[in-house]
Amino acid sequence: MTILCPIDFSAVTEQLVAYAAALAAGTGGELRLLHVLDATAAPLPDLQVAHALARHREAALQAGARVTTAVAQGEAANEIVADARLHPADMIVIGAHGQTGLTRFLMGSTAETVVRTATCATLLVKPGCASQALRPTG
Repeated sequence: MTILCPIDFSAVTEQLVAYAAALAAGTGGELRLLHVLDATAAPLPDLQVAHALARHREAALQAGARVTTAVAQGEAANEIVADARLHPADMIVIGAHGQTGLTRFLMGSTAETVVRTATCATLLVKPGCASQALRPTG
């Protein structure tokens, strides 16, 4: 199974990567971490992006997943869906930031657009839920 996990280096990224890595490792699959640079926002320096990707890649490797990383530039939802098609993903594991009201209306929801337009399974993970789902039961 190939899992695409778009990451934005927000506070929930660590939990999201851990969850996606556990899924990939559990299925013997591969995890692809994708960071999309927003052309309209102030970009992070290349070295910061490379360092952050390397840190998340290392965490996923430690969880037992096979991992690749990629960086794209453009509108996040479009780039995520395009990447899932170009590098055939069986599933996209994407975080939801919980925007509501005016902010969501004005800015849209990347996760919502990905869920609507992706041609593969999409797992939407809310902040806090990923760490709960990884806890052993019993």
